[in-house]
Amino acid sequence: MVSRELIARHCICCGGGNLEKSPAVLMPFVALRVFGHEPVEITEDWGLRDLRQGMAYTLCNSLQCQNCGALFLDYRFTDEQMEALYRNYRDELYNEQRIRFEPGYANVPPHYHQRANYLCEVEAWLAPYLPEAPAVLDFGGDSGINSLFREHNQLLHIHDISGVELVPGAERADLERIRQCHYDLVTCSQVLEHVPYPLDFVKQMLPALGTGSLIYVEVPHEALLRAHPGSLQLATCKRHWHEHVNFFTESSMRVLLESLGLVVVDVLHLPVDIGWTQGEVMGLLARQA
Repeated sequence: MVSRELIARHCICCGGGNLEKSPAVLMPFVALRVFGHEPVEITEDWGLRDLRQGMAYTLCNSLQCQNCGALFLDYRFTDEQMEALYRNYRDELYNEQRIRFEPGYANVPPHYHQRANYLCEVEAWLAPYLPEAPAVLDFGGDSGINSLFREHNQLLHIHDISGVELVPGAERADLERIRQCHYDLVTCSQVLEHVPYPLDFVKQMLPALGTGSLIYVEVPHEALLRAHPGSLQLATCKRHWHEHVNFFTESSMRVLLESLGLVVVDVLHLPVDIGWTQGEVMGLLARQA
């Protein structure tokens, strides 16, 4: 089992210790929210003999596992740091702080409040494996705006720490309620790329899986990985880190799920256009062994 290292020295998916490492920077917005760091310019009046003058940013390392190919930030944020990073996510203060470092972000937020248009394709891909109106648990589903089968379900439960208002028809479910329910489908979409310990996060979902239950885990198939399929030399290409602290290969996702006793049933690679950018999502459908 992968340990909870604050500075990763083992793979977050397979636990292997054979990691390629390369220096990178943590983007200023994330560094501010997590560590309280601001970029600073080292000037002549600092009087530092052995340091070159210029801008200083929060340093980190890019790590890539040489076994499963997972590419990730070496910092593994604590619960307190994660809360600081995502506190009042995309509210006025969050947007103001981010725009200060990333002026282009000002054009993005409106799209986050619309349902992603590719979800109907994911639902069509999943439908043959499910009842006509499935009972769904969306783990980390925020408001439920992007929950699968939102308009066609037996029930839709959301488990999320955000506490935001849910879309009509969705119900909030804590871990105790989850254990008492049967779900046809447990989903976790666009979450694992953000969390410091993805294996532990998926493990929390296992009590929701009963006889016949399926789990669908979806992550971005990042452009860097798509441009260099199968490469284990990507640490030197990843020079900065933002909110996505984990880049997953299909191999790394398979290893992660299988290490928890899950059997992968099918894999989806789906090109998407989500309004402000084009990319690809990777979804793995699995069941208990």
